[in-house]
Amino acid sequence: MTDTISYFGYGSLVNCDTRTPGSIVARGTLSGWVREWRIAGPTPRGGVCSLTVRPEAGTDIRGLMVREHSSGLAALDEREGRYDRVDLDEGSFCADPDAPAHDGRGFVYRARSEHYRWGDADHPILLSYVDCVLAGFYRHWGEAGVRHFIETTHGWHVPILDDREAPRYPRAVALGEDLLGLIDAALADADVRWLVAA
Repeated sequence: MTDTISYFGYGSLVNCDTRTPGSIVARGTLSGWVREWRIAGPTPRGGVCSLTVRPEAGTDIRGLMVREHSSGLAALDEREGRYDRVDLDEGSFCADPDAPAHDGRGFVYRARSEHYRWGDADHPILLSYVDCVLAGFYRHWGEAGVRHFIETTHGWHVPILDDREAPRYPRAVALGEDLLGLIDAALADADVRWLVAA
């Protein structure tokens, strides 16, 4: 269908509250890619570290193949302004058994080379961003999805800034106490680093 686009969401795009209303999603696994906290630089909200992916044989990450009208591509490209669109190899995406059928064709957003670097104390991971992403994974795969994301994402050496009380992430979402507690416990188990105020 030439009037639609399909793309693999592996971070905030897994959360339906951040996507174009009416998009159709297929839960599944993308093979041959690894997810990283490895796109860092200045933004209107200060220096931050965001998610990206890179090819790596023998790896798999969960996410969503999203289909929407092609008229949304310009806005999507603007949202992902520090990324390039990369076409996915045929057969690299496998939909979950209970997900809508998908032919596997699509693209993924990968960090542009000039932004591809690990975050640091001046470019931390925002907890409000982590919350948004993990809420999406929880909605689709429950606690196992939260654990999968943490276990299969590289770069937890990058410090996290706790900005829940005053979110700096532009697509921050409000979460219930139970989910926040689950996220906090999962992060504690992963022994992540926290940004300590000077």
